[in-house]
Amino acid sequence: MTCPDCGFKKSETMPTDACVYFYECENCKTRLKPLKGDCCVYCSYGTIKCPPIQAGQTCC
Repeated sequence: MTCPDCGFKKSETMPTDACVYFYECENCKTRLKPLKGDCCVYCSYGTIKCPPIQAGQTCC
């Protein structure tokens, strides 16, 4: 995950059975939510899309 406000990067483990709609940056405490058109914060701020999207399915 990369925070768009402060640029802080942290390696996180993506859940395979649920979408994560909110994420708080550990550094600046900004509460992130998915960008328009994305289903979860991993799709918006991660280095890869969430597992359902990777599998060609719709997200949660």
